[in-house]
Amino acid sequence: MHPSVLSAVRIAAGLALVAWMISGFTRLPGRWLRWKTFCRATFTIVSLTGTKDGRSEPVNVCDHLSPGSFSLGPPQLQAILDYLTGSGRYDRTDGHGRILSVRGEQPVEVRGSRVVL
Repeated sequence: MHPSVLSAVRIAAGLALVAWMISGFTRLPGRWLRWKTFCRATFTIVSLTGTKDGRSEPVNVCDHLSPGSFSLGPPQLQAILDYLTGSGRYDRTDGHGRILSVRGEQPVEVRGSRVVL
């Protein structure tokens, strides 16, 4: 194939890829996650402190996610909190953060090992 035809094909394929990626954005409400891949996902960014026998330490929620998981909604966060208190690792867990979803950004609190929206 002639070199100029090959470079024209590469440029056309590149432009088609860029157009396809740009068309993937939607006009759904919310400031975050407007790409179709993430429009139904819910992410929780939270800072937690676990308390056991009066001593507090930070809790990393990602250590308790299933392998390959990255999306964490309020029900999954509550399941992790139930595990941490049920296993006796902590007496209670408290913290605050925010939830990013198709509805935008919402504050979330954890009080007494319960997720409060």
